[in-house]
Amino acid sequence: MRTALTASALAFATSSAMAQVTAIRAGRLVDPETGTVASNQVILVEGGRFRAIGPTVAIPQGAEVIDLSQLTVLPGLVDAHNHLALTYKEEPESNVYYLTYVLDATPLRAIQAASNGIQMLSSGFTIIRDMGNNGNYADAALRIAIEQGWIPGPTIINSGIIIGGFGGQFWPTPEMAMGKSIVYPEYLDADTPDEIVKAVRQNALFGATVIKICVDCKPWGYTTDEIKLFIAEAAKAGLKVEGHVQTVDGARRAIEAGIWSIAHDRGLTDEMHKLMAQKGIWRAGTETPISLTGHTTRERYDRTVAGLKNAYENKVPLTFSTDADYYVPGKTRGEVAIEFIETWKAAGIPPVDILRALTINGYQASETYTSRGPIKVGYVADLIAVPGNPLQSIDALRDVRFVLKEGVVFKRDGVMTPEKFFHGGPVNGWNIR
Repeated sequence: MRTALTASALAFATSSAMAQVTAIRAGRLVDPETGTVASNQVILVEGGRFRAIGPTVAIPQGAEVIDLSQLTVLPGLVDAHNHLALTYKEEPESNVYYLTYVLDATPLRAIQAASNGIQMLSSGFTIIRDMGNNGNYADAALRIAIEQGWIPGPTIINSGIIIGGFGGQFWPTPEMAMGKSIVYPEYLDADTPDEIVKAVRQNALFGATVIKICVDCKPWGYTTDEIKLFIAEAAKAGLKVEGHVQTVDGARRAIEAGIWSIAHDRGLTDEMHKLMAQKGIWRAGTETPISLTGHTTRERYDRTVAGLKNAYENKVPLTFSTDADYYVPGKTRGEVAIEFIETWKAAGIPPVDILRALTINGYQASETYTSRGPIKVGYVADLIAVPGNPLQSIDALRDVRFVLKEGVVFKRDGVMTPEKFFHGGPVNGWNIR
């Protein structure tokens, strides 16, 4: 992972507010990794990091005290597969996201991504893996803007432009593909070893912090050796590779190559799950719930639930991943994302393991686990608070009342208070990477 991702934890280090010590009184403090709850804890935050945690921690004179004694405090949530700069909808494109690329220019989508990021943060998602379909690097612009302190938002791990065979996920006409007037810049063509290397380097150059490839979007797809080339080239820049997979054969090739994570569940059978578990490959299954009307069918949903249940039983490393790239009337982007817990509940997965997928597993898949995510001394100070106990009912996560991001209060008493996140210039030192 690039150092910019961890350096962003100090995004507000030059602000005078960061000299202030904040003491948080937590009525209940959840550790998702152990599945335990500690009562009446004091959490000290200074310089954007956790400085002390415990029941007998002394609160320094002059510290700002935040009383969450009636709430349950826990680490921030992770959506390991979203597309913040893509929002297709019934009006005007009839939920055909191919048309969104035609109608919405990258600058507009970048502003939309900023709004979606704020909505996700309000729902408790402090880390987002933004996996392509962001126009001409709107995802990189969003990540940098958040890291510089210009806008509030989650920590972004972004893929840049999705790399695939000619045409990407689509089947364009010669006029569209050869003239590169519609399909692009949503996809980078890479059909030969030289093109694979160049595409990875282009994304790394323009600010990607993870690489996303279409493993089998065309019948020929990528071979195992070609996927290994992606992995090796990405590794030179310190990046991992996620594969969009839609067939069993594609999944098999990706697993054999040793890919970091697999997106979607269409090619993931019991056999593939067993292989993923053996190799420790992350599953970003994007399990759409039936409650999001119009975005799945009963038949598809039943297969999704069965697949997630099978993955859990096979002990596949699971991430909470939504692919929630559409507008649902009456819901924020964050509310759409958290709705995906319905599928996990239907699969019979216990609340503690759903919470682990939303937190610990997400940090590991995002490669932030040793610096950001867990509530530990020395780590970046991200946390959220809810009235209920998610270890008893995961639906408690539907009501996020408090959000702390990098030691700065973003949401208090259920109301966003983001003014301290807005700055007239970079507060973390200028860094376009």
